[in-house]
Amino acid sequence: MSQNPTLTFPEFPYERPDLAFQEKAFRAVLAELKTAAGLNDAIAAVEQIDVIRSGVDTASNISYVRHSIDTKDEFYKAEKEWFDEQLPATEAWRTDYYRALITSEHRAALQAHFGDQLFKTAELSINTFKPEIVEGLQTENKTYSKYMQMKGGAKIDLDGEDYNLSSITPVEQDNDRDRRKQASTAKWGWYAKNREEIEDVYDELVKIRTEMATKLGYENFTQLGYDRMNRTDYGPAEIAVFRNEVKKHIVPLAQELYKQQTARIGVDRLHFYDTAFQFPDGNPKPQGEMADTVDAARKLYDGLSKETGAFFRLLEDRQLMDLAAKDGKATGGYCIYINDYGAPYIFSNFNGTSHDVDVLTHEFGHAFQVYSSRFQKPMEYNWPTFDAAEIHSMSMEFFAYPGVPDFFGPDAEKYYYSHLAGAIRFLPYGCAVDEFQHLVYENPTWSPAERNAAWKKLEAEYLPHLDYSDMPHLNDGTFWQGQLHIFGMPFYYIDYCLAQICAFQFWLKDRKDHESAWADYARLCTAGGSKSFLGLVELANLENPFEPGVMEKITGVIKEQLRSLTVA
Repeated sequence: MSQNPTLTFPEFPYERPDLAFQEKAFRAVLAELKTAAGLNDAIAAVEQIDVIRSGVDTASNISYVRHSIDTKDEFYKAEKEWFDEQLPATEAWRTDYYRALITSEHRAALQAHFGDQLFKTAELSINTFKPEIVEGLQTENKTYSKYMQMKGGAKIDLDGEDYNLSSITPVEQDNDRDRRKQASTAKWGWYAKNREEIEDVYDELVKIRTEMATKLGYENFTQLGYDRMNRTDYGPAEIAVFRNEVKKHIVPLAQELYKQQTARIGVDRLHFYDTAFQFPDGNPKPQGEMADTVDAARKLYDGLSKETGAFFRLLEDRQLMDLAAKDGKATGGYCIYINDYGAPYIFSNFNGTSHDVDVLTHEFGHAFQVYSSRFQKPMEYNWPTFDAAEIHSMSMEFFAYPGVPDFFGPDAEKYYYSHLAGAIRFLPYGCAVDEFQHLVYENPTWSPAERNAAWKKLEAEYLPHLDYSDMPHLNDGTFWQGQLHIFGMPFYYIDYCLAQICAFQFWLKDRKDHESAWADYARLCTAGGSKSFLGLVELANLENPFEPGVMEKITGVIKEQLRSLTVA
Protein backbone atom coordinates (compact mmCIF):
# COMPACT_ATOMS: atom_id res chain seq x y z
CA MET A 1 0.00 0.00 0.00
CA SER A 2 2.03 2.90 -1.28
CA GLN A 3 -0.59 5.33 -2.55
CA ASN A 4 -2.59 8.10 -0.87
CA PRO A 5 -5.02 6.37 1.54
CA THR A 6 -7.49 9.28 1.53
CA LEU A 7 -8.36 9.53 -2.16
CA THR A 8 -11.88 8.61 -3.24
CA PHE A 9 -12.29 5.92 -5.88
CA PRO A 10 -13.21 8.40 -8.65
CA GLU A 11 -9.93 10.18 -7.83
CA PHE A 12 -7.80 7.05 -8.15
CA PRO A 13 -5.53 7.76 -11.11
CA TYR A 14 -5.47 5.16 -13.82
CA GLU A 15 -2.63 4.52 -16.22
CA ARG A 16 -2.14 1.40 -18.31
CA PRO A 17 0.92 -0.34 -16.82
CA ASP A 18 4.09 -0.66 -18.87
CA LEU A 19 4.43 -4.41 -18.56
CA ALA A 20 7.80 -4.52 -20.30
CA PHE A 21 9.21 -2.07 -17.74
CA GLN A 22 7.52 -3.88 -14.87
CA GLU A 23 8.85 -7.24 -16.01
CA LYS A 24 12.37 -5.86 -16.20
CA ALA A 25 12.05 -4.60 -12.62
CA PHE A 26 10.52 -7.90 -11.54
CA ARG A 27 13.31 -9.94 -13.13
CA ALA A 28 15.94 -7.81 -11.41
CA VAL A 29 14.41 -8.38 -7.99
CA LEU A 30 13.89 -12.06 -8.76
CA ALA A 31 17.63 -12.33 -9.41
CA GLU A 32 18.22 -10.77 -6.00
CA LEU A 33 15.96 -13.39 -4.41
CA LYS A 34 17.87 -16.19 -6.10
CA THR A 35 21.26 -14.84 -5.00
CA ALA A 36 20.25 -13.52 -1.56
CA ALA A 37 23.16 -13.85 0.87
CA GLY A 38 20.91 -14.15 3.90
CA LEU A 39 17.33 -14.36 5.11
CA ASN A 40 16.82 -10.61 5.43
CA ASP A 41 17.86 -10.07 1.81
CA ALA A 42 15.47 -12.82 0.70
CA ILE A 43 12.59 -11.34 2.70
CA ALA A 44 13.29 -7.89 1.23
CA ALA A 45 13.18 -9.36 -2.29
CA VAL A 46 9.83 -11.09 -1.62
CA GLU A 47 8.38 -7.82 -0.33
CA GLN A 48 9.69 -5.86 -3.33
CA ILE A 49 8.20 -8.42 -5.72
CA ASP A 50 4.90 -7.82 -3.93
CA VAL A 51 5.19 -4.09 -4.66
CA ILE A 52 5.65 -4.71 -8.39
CA ARG A 53 2.84 -7.28 -8.64
CA SER A 54 0.54 -5.11 -6.53
CA GLY A 55 0.97 -2.17 -8.90
CA VAL A 56 -0.14 -4.24 -11.88
CA ASP A 57 -3.09 -5.64 -9.95
CA THR A 58 -4.12 -2.16 -8.84
CA ALA A 59 -4.33 -0.86 -12.40
CA SER A 60 -6.14 -3.99 -13.57
CA ASN A 61 -8.71 -3.82 -10.77
CA ILE A 62 -9.43 -0.10 -11.19
CA SER A 63 -10.00 -0.73 -14.89
CA TYR A 64 -12.22 -3.75 -14.15
CA VAL A 65 -14.45 -1.81 -11.74
CA ARG A 66 -14.87 1.14 -14.07
CA HIS A 67 -15.70 -1.18 -16.95
CA SER A 68 -18.24 -3.01 -14.75
CA ILE A 69 -19.92 0.26 -13.78
CA ASP A 70 -20.42 1.18 -17.43
CA THR A 71 -19.81 -1.56 -19.97
CA LYS A 72 -20.58 1.00 -22.70
CA ASP A 73 -17.58 3.16 -21.77
CA GLU A 74 -15.31 2.63 -24.76
CA PHE A 75 -12.10 3.60 -22.95
CA TYR A 76 -12.44 1.09 -20.10
CA LYS A 77 -13.87 -1.51 -22.44
CA ALA A 78 -10.64 -1.23 -24.43
CA GLU A 79 -8.59 -1.39 -21.22
CA LYS A 80 -10.45 -4.53 -20.12
CA GLU A 81 -9.71 -6.10 -23.49
CA TRP A 82 -6.04 -5.10 -23.17
CA PHE A 83 -5.74 -6.74 -19.76
CA ASP A 84 -7.51 -9.84 -21.06
CA GLU A 85 -4.82 -10.02 -23.74
CA GLN A 86 -1.77 -9.06 -21.68
CA LEU A 87 -2.23 -10.35 -18.14
CA PRO A 88 -1.87 -14.05 -19.00
CA ALA A 89 1.78 -13.42 -19.87
CA THR A 90 2.39 -12.26 -16.29
CA GLU A 91 1.56 -15.78 -15.12
CA ALA A 92 5.11 -16.61 -16.17
CA TRP A 93 6.37 -14.04 -13.66
CA ARG A 94 4.42 -15.69 -10.88
CA THR A 95 5.54 -19.19 -11.85
CA ASP A 96 9.19 -18.15 -11.97
CA TYR A 97 8.83 -16.42 -8.62
CA TYR A 98 7.22 -19.47 -7.03
CA ARG A 99 9.91 -21.73 -8.47
CA ALA A 100 12.60 -19.47 -7.00
CA LEU A 101 10.86 -19.60 -3.62
CA ILE A 102 10.64 -23.37 -3.36
CA THR A 103 14.21 -23.89 -4.59
CA SER A 104 15.75 -21.10 -2.48
CA GLU A 105 18.60 -22.09 -0.20
CA HIS A 106 16.74 -20.02 2.40
CA ARG A 107 13.49 -21.89 1.93
CA ALA A 108 13.27 -23.29 5.46
CA ALA A 109 13.86 -19.88 7.01
CA LEU A 110 11.48 -18.16 4.57
CA GLN A 111 8.85 -20.79 5.33
CA ALA A 112 9.30 -20.18 9.05
CA HIS A 113 8.94 -16.43 8.46
CA PHE A 114 5.99 -16.40 6.04
CA GLY A 115 4.28 -19.67 6.97
CA ASP A 116 3.58 -22.89 5.08
CA GLN A 117 0.65 -21.66 2.99
CA LEU A 118 2.78 -19.56 0.62
CA PHE A 119 4.88 -22.59 -0.23
CA LYS A 120 1.89 -24.91 -0.60
CA THR A 121 0.40 -22.36 -3.00
CA ALA A 122 3.69 -22.05 -4.87
CA GLU A 123 4.09 -25.79 -5.36
CA LEU A 124 0.52 -26.17 -6.57
CA SER A 125 0.55 -23.13 -8.84
CA ILE A 126 3.68 -24.17 -10.69
CA ASN A 127 1.65 -27.03 -12.16
CA THR A 128 -0.95 -24.66 -13.59
CA PHE A 129 1.20 -22.65 -16.00
CA LYS A 130 3.56 -23.08 -18.91
CA PRO A 131 4.33 -20.48 -21.58
CA GLU A 132 2.56 -22.75 -24.08
CA ILE A 133 -0.84 -21.90 -22.58
CA VAL A 134 -0.57 -18.08 -22.69
CA GLU A 135 -2.61 -17.94 -25.89
CA GLY A 136 -5.23 -20.20 -24.31
CA LEU A 137 -5.49 -17.96 -21.25
CA GLN A 138 -5.90 -14.93 -23.50
CA THR A 139 -8.68 -16.63 -25.45
CA GLU A 140 -10.35 -17.77 -22.22
CA ASN A 141 -10.44 -14.18 -20.95
CA LYS A 142 -11.79 -12.80 -24.21
CA THR A 143 -14.46 -15.48 -24.50
CA TYR A 144 -15.71 -14.97 -20.94
CA SER A 145 -15.74 -11.20 -21.51
CA LYS A 146 -17.99 -11.81 -24.50
CA TYR A 147 -20.51 -13.54 -22.22
CA MET A 148 -20.30 -10.69 -19.67
CA GLN A 149 -20.78 -8.13 -22.42
CA MET A 150 -23.87 -9.95 -23.70
CA LYS A 151 -25.49 -10.03 -20.28
CA GLY A 152 -24.52 -6.45 -19.43
CA GLY A 153 -26.14 -5.22 -22.63
CA ALA A 154 -29.32 -7.29 -22.36
CA LYS A 155 -32.55 -5.44 -23.12
CA ILE A 156 -35.80 -7.13 -22.16
CA ASP A 157 -39.07 -5.66 -23.39
CA LEU A 158 -42.08 -6.06 -21.11
CA ASP A 159 -45.25 -4.16 -21.94
CA GLY A 160 -43.28 -1.59 -23.91
CA GLU A 161 -40.77 -0.92 -21.13
CA ASP A 162 -37.11 -1.89 -21.30
CA TYR A 163 -35.53 -3.88 -18.48
CA ASN A 164 -32.11 -5.42 -17.97
CA LEU A 165 -31.30 -8.70 -16.23
CA SER A 166 -31.13 -6.97 -12.84
CA SER A 167 -34.05 -4.56 -13.03
CA ILE A 168 -36.53 -7.22 -14.13
CA THR A 169 -36.03 -9.22 -10.90
CA PRO A 170 -38.60 -7.27 -8.82
CA VAL A 171 -41.24 -7.89 -11.51
CA GLU A 172 -40.47 -11.61 -11.32
CA GLN A 173 -41.51 -11.40 -7.65
CA ASP A 174 -44.75 -9.50 -8.27
CA ASN A 175 -47.80 -10.50 -6.19
CA ASP A 176 -49.77 -11.06 -9.39
CA ARG A 177 -49.00 -14.50 -10.78
CA ASP A 178 -49.67 -13.55 -14.40
CA ARG A 179 -47.30 -10.62 -14.04
CA ARG A 180 -44.60 -12.89 -12.60
CA LYS A 181 -45.07 -15.29 -15.46
CA GLN A 182 -44.82 -12.50 -18.05
CA ALA A 183 -41.62 -11.14 -16.49
CA SER A 184 -39.92 -14.53 -16.15
CA THR A 185 -41.01 -15.54 -19.64
CA ALA A 186 -39.60 -12.31 -21.05
CA LYS A 187 -36.30 -12.74 -19.23
CA TRP A 188 -35.83 -16.35 -20.28
CA GLY A 189 -37.05 -15.37 -23.73
CA TRP A 190 -33.90 -13.22 -23.96
CA TYR A 191 -31.81 -16.26 -23.06
CA ALA A 192 -33.72 -18.36 -25.59
CA LYS A 193 -33.11 -15.77 -28.29
CA ASN A 194 -29.38 -15.81 -27.53
CA ARG A 195 -29.19 -19.52 -26.75
CA GLU A 196 -27.06 -20.54 -29.70
CA GLU A 197 -24.49 -17.81 -29.04
CA ILE A 198 -24.38 -18.59 -25.30
CA GLU A 199 -23.91 -22.30 -25.98
CA ASP A 200 -21.17 -21.53 -28.51
CA VAL A 201 -19.36 -19.34 -25.96
CA TYR A 202 -19.46 -22.10 -23.36
CA ASP A 203 -18.45 -24.74 -25.87
CA GLU A 204 -15.39 -22.64 -26.73
CA LEU A 205 -14.53 -22.18 -23.05
CA VAL A 206 -14.71 -25.93 -22.41
CA LYS A 207 -12.47 -26.66 -25.39
CA ILE A 208 -9.95 -23.95 -24.44
CA ARG A 209 -9.71 -25.16 -20.85
CA THR A 210 -9.43 -28.80 -21.87
CA GLU A 211 -6.67 -28.00 -24.34
CA MET A 212 -4.72 -26.06 -21.69
CA ALA A 213 -5.12 -28.94 -19.22
CA THR A 214 -3.77 -31.40 -21.79
CA LYS A 215 -0.76 -29.17 -22.50
CA LEU A 216 -0.03 -29.04 -18.77
CA GLY A 217 -0.18 -32.82 -18.44
CA TYR A 218 -3.58 -33.16 -16.75
CA GLU A 219 -6.06 -35.84 -17.75
CA ASN A 220 -8.76 -33.18 -18.12
CA PHE A 221 -9.57 -29.72 -16.81
CA THR A 222 -11.11 -30.88 -13.52
CA GLN A 223 -7.90 -31.20 -11.49
CA LEU A 224 -6.43 -28.15 -13.20
CA GLY A 225 -9.54 -26.26 -12.14
CA TYR A 226 -9.01 -27.37 -8.54
CA ASP A 227 -5.33 -26.44 -8.67
CA ARG A 228 -6.13 -23.01 -10.11
CA MET A 229 -8.36 -22.53 -7.05
CA ASN A 230 -5.39 -23.38 -4.78
CA ARG A 231 -7.22 -26.24 -3.07
CA THR A 232 -4.44 -27.81 -1.05
CA ASP A 233 -6.31 -29.96 1.47
CA TYR A 234 -9.22 -31.57 -0.42
CA GLY A 235 -10.17 -32.71 -3.90
CA PRO A 236 -13.04 -34.08 -6.01
CA ALA A 237 -13.46 -37.12 -3.74
CA GLU A 238 -14.17 -34.98 -0.67
CA ILE A 239 -16.49 -32.74 -2.67
CA ALA A 240 -18.43 -35.82 -3.83
CA VAL A 241 -18.91 -36.83 -0.17
CA PHE A 242 -20.11 -33.30 0.59
CA ARG A 243 -22.62 -33.37 -2.27
CA ASN A 244 -23.95 -36.72 -1.09
CA GLU A 245 -24.47 -35.29 2.40
CA VAL A 246 -26.46 -32.47 0.79
CA LYS A 247 -28.59 -35.01 -1.11
CA LYS A 248 -29.15 -36.95 2.10
CA HIS A 249 -29.91 -34.15 4.57
CA ILE A 250 -30.54 -30.88 2.71
CA VAL A 251 -32.54 -31.88 -0.37
CA PRO A 252 -35.38 -33.44 1.69
CA LEU A 253 -35.62 -30.34 3.89
CA ALA A 254 -35.56 -28.05 0.83
CA GLN A 255 -38.37 -30.05 -0.78
CA GLU A 256 -40.38 -29.78 2.42
CA LEU A 257 -39.92 -26.01 2.30
CA TYR A 258 -41.07 -25.88 -1.34
CA LYS A 259 -44.20 -27.85 -0.42
CA GLN A 260 -44.94 -25.39 2.37
CA GLN A 261 -44.40 -22.51 -0.06
CA THR A 262 -46.81 -24.07 -2.57
CA ALA A 263 -49.52 -24.19 0.09
CA ARG A 264 -48.64 -20.77 1.49
CA ILE A 265 -48.96 -18.88 -1.80
CA GLY A 266 -52.02 -20.89 -2.84
CA VAL A 267 -50.94 -22.59 -6.06
CA ASP A 268 -51.42 -26.18 -7.16
CA ARG A 269 -47.80 -26.55 -8.25
CA LEU A 270 -44.70 -24.33 -8.26
CA HIS A 271 -43.92 -23.23 -11.77
CA PHE A 272 -40.56 -21.64 -12.58
CA TYR A 273 -42.09 -18.19 -12.15
CA ASP A 274 -43.37 -19.05 -8.64
CA THR A 275 -40.22 -20.22 -6.90
CA ALA A 276 -38.98 -16.73 -6.07
CA PHE A 277 -42.40 -15.67 -4.70
CA GLN A 278 -42.60 -16.87 -1.12
CA PHE A 279 -45.50 -15.13 0.65
CA PRO A 280 -49.09 -14.43 -0.47
CA ASP A 281 -48.80 -10.74 0.41
CA GLY A 282 -45.43 -10.41 -1.29
CA ASN A 283 -41.80 -11.04 -0.50
CA PRO A 284 -40.02 -8.95 2.14
CA LYS A 285 -38.82 -5.66 0.71
CA PRO A 286 -36.41 -3.14 2.19
CA GLN A 287 -38.12 -0.06 3.58
CA GLY A 288 -37.84 3.17 1.63
CA GLU A 289 -35.22 3.90 -1.01
CA MET A 290 -31.63 2.78 -1.50
CA ALA A 291 -30.44 5.58 0.80
CA ASP A 292 -32.60 4.14 3.59
CA THR A 293 -30.98 0.72 3.16
CA VAL A 294 -27.54 2.32 3.35
CA ASP A 295 -28.60 4.25 6.48
CA ALA A 296 -29.79 1.01 8.09
CA ALA A 297 -26.49 -0.67 7.19
CA ARG A 298 -24.53 2.18 8.78
CA LYS A 299 -26.55 1.82 11.99
CA LEU A 300 -26.08 -1.96 11.96
CA TYR A 301 -22.32 -1.77 11.60
CA ASP A 302 -22.01 0.97 14.19
CA GLY A 303 -23.68 -1.42 16.62
CA LEU A 304 -21.87 -4.59 15.58
CA SER A 305 -18.37 -3.44 16.51
CA LYS A 306 -16.19 -0.33 16.61
CA GLU A 307 -14.19 -1.69 13.68
CA THR A 308 -17.17 -2.39 11.42
CA GLY A 309 -18.68 1.06 12.09
CA ALA A 310 -15.47 2.84 11.17
CA PHE A 311 -14.98 0.65 8.14
CA PHE A 312 -18.46 1.29 6.73
CA ARG A 313 -17.83 5.02 6.97
CA LEU A 314 -14.53 4.56 5.17
CA LEU A 315 -16.37 2.84 2.31
CA GLU A 316 -18.81 5.74 2.14
CA ASP A 317 -16.27 8.55 2.51
CA ARG A 318 -13.94 7.14 -0.14
CA GLN A 319 -16.82 6.25 -2.49
CA LEU A 320 -15.89 2.59 -2.49
CA MET A 321 -19.38 1.32 -3.27
CA ASP A 322 -21.50 1.42 -6.42
CA LEU A 323 -24.86 -0.09 -5.52
CA ALA A 324 -27.59 1.10 -7.89
CA ALA A 325 -28.62 -0.86 -10.99
CA LYS A 326 -28.08 1.21 -14.14
CA ASP A 327 -28.36 0.75 -17.87
CA GLY A 328 -25.15 -0.71 -19.26
CA LYS A 329 -23.89 -1.78 -15.85
CA ALA A 330 -22.53 -5.33 -15.56
CA THR A 331 -24.81 -7.77 -13.77
CA GLY A 332 -24.17 -9.31 -10.37
CA GLY A 333 -22.25 -8.17 -7.34
CA TYR A 334 -18.69 -8.52 -6.12
CA CYS A 335 -15.98 -7.16 -3.87
CA ILE A 336 -12.56 -6.43 -5.30
CA TYR A 337 -9.40 -5.10 -3.65
CA ILE A 338 -7.48 -2.09 -4.96
CA ASN A 339 -4.14 -3.16 -3.56
CA ASP A 340 -2.05 0.01 -3.55
CA TYR A 341 -4.79 2.01 -1.83
CA GLY A 342 -5.69 -0.62 0.76
CA ALA A 343 -9.22 -0.15 -0.56
CA PRO A 344 -11.88 -2.85 -0.96
CA TYR A 345 -14.60 -1.94 -3.47
CA ILE A 346 -18.21 -3.17 -3.34
CA PHE A 347 -20.15 -3.49 -6.61
CA SER A 348 -23.85 -4.35 -6.70
CA ASN A 349 -27.14 -3.85 -8.56
CA PHE A 350 -29.85 -2.79 -6.11
CA ASN A 351 -33.33 -3.50 -7.45
CA GLY A 352 -35.66 -2.95 -4.49
CA THR A 353 -35.80 -6.59 -3.37
CA SER A 354 -34.42 -8.32 -0.28
CA HIS A 355 -31.44 -9.28 -2.41
CA ASP A 356 -30.21 -5.71 -1.94
CA VAL A 357 -29.64 -6.43 1.75
CA ASP A 358 -28.24 -9.90 1.03
CA VAL A 359 -25.64 -8.62 -1.40
CA LEU A 360 -24.68 -5.55 0.65
CA THR A 361 -24.07 -7.57 3.82
CA HIS A 362 -22.44 -10.40 1.84
CA GLU A 363 -19.98 -8.16 0.01
CA PHE A 364 -19.37 -6.16 3.19
CA GLY A 365 -18.14 -9.43 4.73
CA HIS A 366 -15.63 -9.83 1.90
CA ALA A 367 -14.59 -6.21 2.18
CA PHE A 368 -14.18 -6.31 5.96
CA GLN A 369 -12.04 -9.44 5.67
CA VAL A 370 -9.61 -8.10 3.09
CA TYR A 371 -9.37 -4.77 4.92
CA SER A 372 -8.65 -6.65 8.16
CA SER A 373 -5.85 -8.63 6.50
CA ARG A 374 -4.47 -5.82 4.33
CA PHE A 375 -1.16 -5.83 6.24
CA GLN A 376 -0.60 -9.55 5.77
CA LYS A 377 2.56 -10.39 3.86
CA PRO A 378 3.07 -11.64 1.23
CA MET A 379 0.17 -10.37 -0.90
CA GLU A 380 -1.07 -13.94 -1.36
CA TYR A 381 -2.33 -13.63 2.21
CA ASN A 382 -4.56 -10.58 1.62
CA TRP A 383 -7.27 -12.94 0.36
CA PRO A 384 -7.80 -16.55 1.37
CA THR A 385 -8.79 -19.14 -1.20
CA PHE A 386 -12.33 -18.64 -2.47
CA ASP A 387 -13.85 -21.36 -0.31
CA ALA A 388 -12.62 -19.71 2.89
CA ALA A 389 -13.37 -16.21 1.56
CA GLU A 390 -17.05 -17.06 1.23
CA ILE A 391 -17.17 -17.94 4.95
CA HIS A 392 -16.60 -14.28 5.77
CA SER A 393 -19.29 -13.05 3.39
CA MET A 394 -21.99 -15.61 4.14
CA SER A 395 -21.41 -15.43 7.90
CA MET A 396 -21.71 -11.64 7.76
CA GLU A 397 -25.25 -12.09 6.42
CA PHE A 398 -26.09 -13.81 9.72
CA PHE A 399 -24.17 -11.33 11.85
CA ALA A 400 -26.35 -8.68 10.18
CA TYR A 401 -29.56 -10.12 11.68
CA PRO A 402 -29.79 -7.38 14.39
CA GLY A 403 -30.23 -4.86 11.56
CA VAL A 404 -33.12 -6.69 9.92
CA PRO A 405 -35.88 -4.68 11.69
CA ASP A 406 -34.31 -1.45 10.40
CA PHE A 407 -33.87 -2.85 6.90
CA PHE A 408 -37.34 -4.38 6.61
CA GLY A 409 -39.65 -2.93 9.27
CA PRO A 410 -42.90 -4.95 9.32
CA ASP A 411 -41.38 -7.47 6.89
CA ALA A 412 -38.58 -8.39 9.33
CA GLU A 413 -40.04 -11.74 10.33
CA LYS A 414 -40.57 -12.68 6.70
CA TYR A 415 -36.98 -11.79 5.93
CA TYR A 416 -35.61 -13.95 8.75
CA TYR A 417 -37.62 -16.85 7.36
CA SER A 418 -36.79 -16.28 3.69
CA HIS A 419 -33.08 -15.78 4.36
CA LEU A 420 -32.73 -18.91 6.47
CA ALA A 421 -34.94 -20.99 4.17
CA GLY A 422 -33.18 -19.51 1.14
CA ALA A 423 -29.81 -20.65 2.46
CA ILE A 424 -31.16 -24.20 2.69
CA ARG A 425 -32.78 -23.99 -0.74
CA PHE A 426 -29.55 -22.72 -2.27
CA LEU A 427 -27.40 -25.69 -1.27
CA PRO A 428 -28.96 -28.25 -3.66
CA TYR A 429 -28.71 -25.78 -6.53
CA GLY A 430 -25.08 -25.00 -5.69
CA CYS A 431 -24.22 -28.69 -5.63
CA ALA A 432 -26.03 -29.25 -8.94
CA VAL A 433 -23.90 -26.50 -10.51
CA ASP A 434 -20.75 -28.15 -9.16
CA GLU A 435 -21.63 -31.68 -10.26
CA PHE A 436 -22.63 -30.34 -13.68
CA GLN A 437 -19.17 -28.84 -14.14
CA HIS A 438 -17.48 -32.09 -13.14
CA LEU A 439 -19.54 -33.93 -15.75
CA VAL A 440 -18.87 -31.33 -18.44
CA TYR A 441 -15.10 -31.31 -17.99
CA GLU A 442 -14.95 -35.10 -17.72
CA ASN A 443 -16.82 -35.20 -21.05
CA PRO A 444 -15.39 -32.24 -22.96
CA THR A 445 -16.63 -33.44 -26.35
CA TRP A 446 -20.28 -33.29 -25.31
CA SER A 447 -22.57 -31.31 -27.58
CA PRO A 448 -24.68 -28.47 -26.14
CA ALA A 449 -27.68 -30.82 -26.20
CA GLU A 450 -25.79 -33.40 -24.13
CA ARG A 451 -24.81 -30.75 -21.59
CA ASN A 452 -28.41 -29.62 -21.32
CA ALA A 453 -29.55 -33.21 -20.83
CA ALA A 454 -27.01 -33.64 -18.03
CA TRP A 455 -28.30 -30.50 -16.32
CA LYS A 456 -31.89 -31.70 -16.62
CA LYS A 457 -30.95 -35.01 -14.97
CA LEU A 458 -29.23 -33.17 -12.10
CA GLU A 459 -32.30 -30.99 -11.63
CA ALA A 460 -34.34 -34.14 -11.12
CA GLU A 461 -31.93 -35.25 -8.37
CA TYR A 462 -31.32 -31.95 -6.57
CA LEU A 463 -34.32 -29.79 -7.55
CA PRO A 464 -37.24 -32.11 -8.31
CA HIS A 465 -39.82 -29.41 -7.53
CA LEU A 466 -39.01 -27.44 -10.68
CA ASP A 467 -41.75 -27.19 -13.30
CA TYR A 468 -40.85 -25.68 -16.65
CA SER A 469 -43.89 -26.95 -18.53
CA ASP A 470 -44.80 -23.34 -19.39
CA MET A 471 -41.34 -22.61 -20.81
CA PRO A 472 -39.98 -24.93 -23.53
CA HIS A 473 -36.55 -23.25 -23.43
CA LEU A 474 -35.99 -24.11 -19.75
CA ASN A 475 -37.63 -27.49 -20.19
CA ASP A 476 -34.70 -28.34 -22.48
CA GLY A 477 -32.31 -28.09 -19.49
CA THR A 478 -30.88 -24.63 -20.14
CA PHE A 479 -31.30 -22.93 -16.75
CA TRP A 480 -27.54 -23.24 -16.08
CA GLN A 481 -26.84 -20.85 -18.94
CA GLY A 482 -27.73 -17.89 -16.74
CA GLN A 483 -25.14 -18.79 -14.07
CA LEU A 484 -22.15 -16.51 -14.57
CA HIS A 485 -19.79 -18.62 -12.44
CA ILE A 486 -20.12 -21.62 -14.77
CA PHE A 487 -18.66 -19.52 -17.57
CA GLY A 488 -16.08 -17.38 -15.79
CA MET A 489 -15.12 -19.14 -12.56
CA PRO A 490 -15.16 -22.91 -13.09
CA PHE A 491 -15.54 -24.97 -9.89
CA TYR A 492 -16.00 -21.82 -7.78
CA TYR A 493 -19.68 -22.38 -7.01
CA ILE A 494 -19.22 -25.24 -4.52
CA ASP A 495 -17.25 -22.78 -2.38
CA TYR A 496 -20.53 -21.05 -1.55
CA CYS A 497 -21.90 -24.38 -0.35
CA LEU A 498 -18.88 -25.22 1.80
CA ALA A 499 -18.95 -21.73 3.25
CA GLN A 500 -22.70 -21.90 3.86
CA ILE A 501 -22.23 -24.85 6.21
CA CYS A 502 -19.54 -22.86 8.04
CA ALA A 503 -21.77 -19.75 8.11
CA PHE A 504 -24.60 -21.78 9.67
CA GLN A 505 -22.15 -22.70 12.40
CA PHE A 506 -21.33 -19.04 13.03
CA TRP A 507 -25.07 -18.35 13.25
CA LEU A 508 -25.47 -21.11 15.85
CA LYS A 509 -22.47 -19.82 17.81
CA ASP A 510 -23.76 -16.24 17.64
CA ARG A 511 -27.13 -17.29 19.09
CA LYS A 512 -25.36 -18.77 22.11
CA ASP A 513 -22.57 -16.24 22.72
CA HIS A 514 -22.16 -13.24 20.45
CA GLU A 515 -18.86 -12.04 21.92
CA SER A 516 -17.20 -15.43 21.44
CA ALA A 517 -18.63 -15.85 17.93
CA TRP A 518 -17.51 -12.38 16.86
CA ALA A 519 -14.03 -12.95 18.30
CA ASP A 520 -13.71 -16.13 16.21
CA TYR A 521 -14.97 -14.30 13.12
CA ALA A 522 -12.65 -11.31 13.56
CA ARG A 523 -9.68 -13.63 14.07
CA LEU A 524 -10.63 -15.46 10.87
CA CYS A 525 -10.79 -12.17 8.93
CA THR A 526 -7.42 -10.96 10.20
CA ALA A 527 -5.77 -14.25 9.21
CA GLY A 528 -6.64 -13.61 5.55
CA GLY A 529 -5.12 -16.32 3.38
CA SER A 530 -2.29 -17.29 5.72
CA LYS A 531 -3.73 -20.79 6.11
CA SER A 532 -5.51 -23.32 3.90
CA PHE A 533 -9.29 -23.72 3.90
CA LEU A 534 -9.36 -26.41 6.59
CA GLY A 535 -6.66 -24.57 8.53
CA LEU A 536 -8.86 -21.48 8.65
CA VAL A 537 -11.90 -23.57 9.60
CA GLU A 538 -9.94 -24.89 12.56
CA LEU A 539 -8.67 -21.40 13.46
CA ALA A 540 -12.28 -20.17 13.63
CA ASN A 541 -13.30 -23.07 15.90
CA LEU A 542 -15.65 -24.47 13.24
CA GLU A 543 -16.37 -28.09 12.39
CA ASN A 544 -15.03 -29.54 9.16
CA PRO A 545 -17.92 -29.29 6.61
CA PHE A 546 -16.79 -32.53 4.94
CA GLU A 547 -17.42 -34.55 8.10
CA PRO A 548 -20.61 -36.67 8.02
CA GLY A 549 -23.07 -35.59 10.69
CA VAL A 550 -22.35 -31.87 10.57
CA MET A 551 -25.20 -31.12 8.15
CA GLU A 552 -27.63 -33.36 10.00
CA LYS A 553 -27.01 -31.44 13.23
CA ILE A 554 -27.44 -28.07 11.53
CA THR A 555 -30.65 -28.96 9.70
CA GLY A 556 -32.29 -30.03 12.96
CA VAL A 557 -31.78 -26.58 14.48
CA ILE A 558 -32.87 -24.81 11.30
CA LYS A 559 -36.13 -26.77 11.14
CA GLU A 560 -36.88 -25.76 14.72
CA GLN A 561 -36.05 -22.10 14.05
CA LEU A 562 -38.18 -21.91 10.89
CA ARG A 563 -41.15 -23.38 12.77
CA SER A 564 -40.80 -20.69 15.44
CA LEU A 565 -41.11 -17.81 12.95
CA THR A 566 -44.54 -16.31 12.35
CA VAL A 567 -45.06 -15.90 8.62
CA ALA A 568 -48.21 -15.76 6.54
